[in-house]
Amino acid sequence: MAYRGKIKGGVVVLDNPAALPEGTVVYGEPAEPQPPRTLLDRFRDVVGAVPDLPEDMADNHDHYLYGTEKKAVFCRSPSESA
Repeated sequence: MAYRGKIKGGVVVLDNPAALPEGTVVYGEPAEPQPPRTLLDRFRDVVGAVPDLPEDMADNHDHYLYGTEKKAVFCRSPSESA
């Protein structure tokens, strides 16, 4: 069975410290570093979760939340207008 943890202060600290009894001998090896997750990866479960938002919600969220004046949108790339 494999256990996951990190080195802190020169000591292996397991993610689940109650998983092994005190004094258990273990063997460890460094894991391959994982590439950092993108914002989309981190928030994928909530992207698009609210249906029927206005097309300009990202640009004018203050208008929809607080009633401020809408911002003029001067330039859109073709991929954003779809």
